[in-house]
Amino acid sequence: MVKSDNNNSNSIMPRNFKDAVQNRRVLSVINQNLLQDKQYPHVIQKRVLSEKPEIREKKQADPSHRPITRRFAAQVISKQQSCTQEPKKSSSPVSNSNGSENTVITEDELKSLAAQPAPMSLEQSGPIYSDPYQMEEVEMEDISEVPILDIDSCDVNNPLAAVEYIKDLHSYYRRVESISRVSPDYMAQQFDINEKMRAILIEWLIEVHDKFDLVQETLFLTINLIDRFLAKQTVVRKKLQLVGMVALLLACKYEEVSVPVVGDFILLSDNAYSRKEVLEMERLMLNTLQFNMSVPTAYVFIRRFLKAAEADKKLELLAFFLIELSLMEYEMLKFPPSMQAAAAVYTAQCTVNGFKQWNRKCEWHSTYSEDQLLECSSMMVRLHQKTATTKLKGVHRKYCSSKYAYTAQCEPAHFLLEDHA
Repeated sequence: MVKSDNNNSNSIMPRNFKDAVQNRRVLSVINQNLLQDKQYPHVIQKRVLSEKPEIREKKQADPSHRPITRRFAAQVISKQQSCTQEPKKSSSPVSNSNGSENTVITEDELKSLAAQPAPMSLEQSGPIYSDPYQMEEVEMEDISEVPILDIDSCDVNNPLAAVEYIKDLHSYYRRVESISRVSPDYMAQQFDINEKMRAILIEWLIEVHDKFDLVQETLFLTINLIDRFLAKQTVVRKKLQLVGMVALLLACKYEEVSVPVVGDFILLSDNAYSRKEVLEMERLMLNTLQFNMSVPTAYVFIRRFLKAAEADKKLELLAFFLIELSLMEYEMLKFPPSMQAAAAVYTAQCTVNGFKQWNRKCEWHSTYSEDQLLECSSMMVRLHQKTATTKLKGVHRKYCSSKYAYTAQCEPAHFLLEDHA
């Protein structure tokens, strides 16, 4: 019987119990010394069941409590072997707390410990990302894009806005606008009329439209009917005004509540055509167009884009001034109606603000970027520049009146021409 070394007291215990306590102390010292030397064998850390969940979470979050897995121990050993240039020692003595050398551990034993499989309690349940680029990709996937503001939320209680169907309507407009477009060189098949005569006819129709105080949809549909008819039917010069009159009459029947009678149009033409000629041309135009009057014009798009731009009255009038100038220009037919509408809104914003402005909301609703609109926008700026000096001043006179807040007198956005050049 011997005295215990743990508490230095006079208590008596069996010799075999003393040996067990001493051996356990030696094993704990081995693990402590190995951790101090940064040689990490496969040490099993038992989880105490009596610990509270909050304490375990704090330990897991602490980097010093990282579990020593088989892979991590092998990496540490290989790194130390490559860095150290000293010869391998056959054994490394380990002393206990009392300073006596009781147990010896070799490198072969250390490697065998590292090669042992890790217990399931220490394996990580989640994926291990060893590649930093892969970790960055995972983080980028978690980042959501900034949502686009709903521009129709203010019209939920307005039945005329058709908020429930507005997205489907504009999706349909985009699909069919290419069908309702005409070839930008259709005038080549006309032998008696040209682009200049077309511009004169449209200028006259714009003045008639303003005189009758018709809705804006009527004007855009009128120009669409004229171009589609001339693309399929050759017309002599003396019948060109009749084509414009009948197109305006059909557009009024389609869009207006109160439609001007045929006699009013005959008076406008200074009795150049009879009633019979007007009705015959109406029949011919409808048969040529196969009675297809429901086509998306630039008007439906510009209204949507102005709403996305949160336009005030000044910006709205300037956008319509620019797009009406485009209606007279035959060269603008190469752009689809949606692009003309987006370019008119973009050019109007640049003109009013004095700098480029095309935010993400406008780009999302129009599906056109700023670079895509530059060519069409620069052409509108040139039309704006020469509107006061050209011979066809119908649109300029219309928008120089107090009714349209003298919109035509504003300075064009010259910087758009420099950027496009």
